[in-house]
Parts: sequence; C-alpha cells; structure tokens
Amino acid sequence: MMRKSILPTISVVLLAGALAAAQTNSGVRLDPPAAPANDANPLAIPSGTKVPLALKQSVSTKNAREGDAVYAVTTFPVVINDRIVIPAGTYVQGRISNVKRGGRVKGRAEVLMHFSTLIYPSGYTVVLPGAVENVPGAEKTSMKDEEGTIRQDSQTGEKAKTVATAAGTGAVIGGLNNGAKGGLIGAGIGGGIGTAIGMLSRGNDVRMDAGTTLEMVIQREVPLDAARIPK
Repeated sequence: MMRKSILPTISVVLLAGALAAAQTNSGVRLDPPAAPANDANPLAIPSGTKVPLALKQSVSTKNAREGDAVYAVTTFPVVINDRIVIPAGTYVQGRISNVKRGGRVKGRAEVLMHFSTLIYPSGYTVVLPGAVENVPGAEKTSMKDEEGTIRQDSQTGEKAKTVATAAGTGAVIGGLNNGAKGGLIGAGIGGGIGTAIGMLSRGNDVRMDAGTTLEMVIQREVPLDAARIPK
C-alpha cells in the first residue's frame, strides 16, 4: 500500500522538472532583466560655451520695456567633442531684464537681456541660462559689466562739438553786426545756446536692428538628450 502512495508523488516531481527544463530550452527567461547601463559620456553644453547669434527683431532703449521678449537665431554651429550640439539655425529666446534711456544731463542708455531657451529645428526645446558676452554688430556700444549690460558710448565729445559750433556761429553773427565786441558777445550767446541744446536733448539710445550679431555665453552646464540631437 505504501509503494502505491509514493508513485503519484514521484510522478508529479518528475513532471514539474520536465516542464522547467522545457521552458529553459525554449528560451523563456526566468530571471529578471538587468537594468540598462548608464551612459558613461552624457551629452552637455559646457559652462562658458560661446554661441554666435543674430537678432530676429530690433531692440531699442527708446521703446523697449522690461519683460519684452527677445528672439534670435544661431549663425554658426557649436561643436563639442567632434559632435554638433547646437546647429546653425537653432532659435534662441530671451527677455529684457532691465532698460534705461540716456539722460539729458548725464547717464547713458543701457539694456540688459538674458536668454533662456534653445529651440532646435526638430522642435526639441532646452532651458538654459545665457547672457550677452559681446555685441560686435552694434555700433557705438560697449559692454558695461560681466552680467551682460549693453551701454551706449559716451557723447561728451559730440555735446562739446555742439557747444563749440553754436559759439562759433554766434561769434560770426555778432562780429558782422558790432565788430570785435559783438563777436565776443555773440560767442557767449551761441555757447549758451549750444549748452542748453546739449542739456535738453537726451543721450543716444542703444539700438540694435534685426540681423545685429551678438555673442551669447552659456552660464552653467546644460544637459542634453543625446537621442534628440542629430548626429
């Protein structure tokens, strides 16, 4: 009786073993899949990378306001480790952070803008911190500070020329009417008029037309999705 009860148990064990062997031979994976290895060389735009841009619209301190959008496009590809990470034709968007018009007596026009977004031709969008490093395409402007403020050049020489021209014109007119004494009086009056004109007129605005070339600098490393950057 005991031998008959053991036979069914042995049959079940043998059947289970045969099924397991069949699954293994047929390619069925019994252990969980291994986690994918991390990319040893992630793609990124390093901090300090300089990117040449061209404005898509004009910017002027005469009518610009803080918060206004700024649109530009890259004009030359940026290459890192033999791979283009920012192709030419990539759109760049930013905003005006601060703007100041030139004063009547003193103070030069200034504009500060920051770039915040790269939009690749494929539509892939990357957030970044970008500042203006240089403005080679804007005449009579210079960089005020490391933050990226663009400042209009000084007009001291131009205003002095205005005063001198007005004084000279007044001297000629006074001399024609009253001789040497009249010339001195006329020069004084003309100089005063020239000074008044200089004080009443605002300093020149910073103006950058569409197409003006800028140089943007990336302020910290920007990670990229390598699968979305064309090789």
